[in-house]
Amino acid sequence: MVLKTTQAHIAGRKFRTTARKGGMMINDEAVIRDLQQFIELWSKTYDTEGKPDWSHILPYYDEDILFRDSVQEVRGLEEFRRMTERLTARSSELEMKIMSAAMINRTILMDWEMTILFRKTRRSVVYGASRLTLNEKGKICEQRDYYDLWGDILDNIPGLGKLYRKFMRKVFG
Repeated sequence: MVLKTTQAHIAGRKFRTTARKGGMMINDEAVIRDLQQFIELWSKTYDTEGKPDWSHILPYYDEDILFRDSVQEVRGLEEFRRMTERLTARSSELEMKIMSAAMINRTILMDWEMTILFRKTRRSVVYGASRLTLNEKGKICEQRDYYDLWGDILDNIPGLGKLYRKFMRKVFG
């Protein structure tokens, strides 16, 4: 449902905008315009009773998105979508809380806590941070997630957490 059409200026360029509930459309494309809008979109992803749903935020990603984290590197929107589906399929529950966020020019930085309940394990909390870069059109063109996957997961396994931390201190100081 179209609510209002106006003009917008992003990176010195003028666009026709169509405001819609939950986001801003530029030339009928979904774009990130400010931090508050991004946080609202991101929060909806994990507000689905335990199973995340990225369908509403995927239009805000560029077709050539580059995603990297501790485990993988994914290029292209279709591969990114498949990655989100794999994560949803292998977790019984997945919640994410944004602890803090900032937007500087076209870069969004946030730190978060993700609680994951995999099908065959107990609940684990992973602490991380993300850097998202917007292109000149306001689409997310790069996302880099940083986290200590093994430490945060192993901390929740009796005996292994202390052993892992002891090993890390001995080897890395």
